[in-house]
Amino acid sequence: MTGPELKKLREALSEAIGRKLTAADMAKLCGLDAGGAEKIRRWEVTGPTAKVAALLRVLAMASEHYPILEKFDVFDRHDVPVKERPARRQAFREQMREDVRRRLG
Repeated sequence: MTGPELKKLREALSEAIGRKLTAADMAKLCGLDAGGAEKIRRWEVTGPTAKVAALLRVLAMASEHYPILEKFDVFDRHDVPVKERPARRQAFREQMREDVRRRLG
């Protein structure tokens, strides 16, 4: 994940949860301490660490702008009726949004 991709993700997550996320909010999502906002700002130029990027890829699924990762995609299995798949995907994204909101406190 590059710095510009991190900025784009912050905007996409803001849209997904219905509130503007600050650098401090992103730091909280990444598990950083109170001074983490400055680190987020630096990462928005250089890109985050691999560990943080992996976490953010999971949280990105809350946004319609990002795909549901293959290991989380249980909707395209043969035992899920085709008619139910869109609703299940939407419910999953809403669950991810709630997780983001919960992490923010």
